[in-house]
Amino acid sequence: MTATTIPTGQLTLSGPAEKLDAAHWPVRGDLAHIRLAGKCFVPHYAVPMEFKVVPSGAKLFALNSKDSEVRATLGGNSAFNVLDMSGDWAWGQVGDDGFVGYLPLVALAAV
Repeated sequence: MTATTIPTGQLTLSGPAEKLDAAHWPVRGDLAHIRLAGKCFVPHYAVPMEFKVVPSGAKLFALNSKDSEVRATLGGNSAFNVLDMSGDWAWGQVGDDGFVGYLPLVALAAV
């Protein structure tokens, strides 16, 4: 499991929101990485689940569709931190600070 700092104490949102780069920040309209609590307002925050990419590697997509933009081609055994699984797709981030996107579930293996 990756080391994740879970915020403690009172969380507040103040001032204008920071402009986030969707390709590198693990946040979407309904969900964000727990480390973004207090920085982003979403209904749910998730602690990542650590997986690795299958040995043959995989393409990381911008959306949960093989027709969408490919953000990266990941090598086998690359770390992928899953924040959400839905249907045949996992949404998460490569390592702790890499690209954010979708991988087919068949491209992931347990650590």
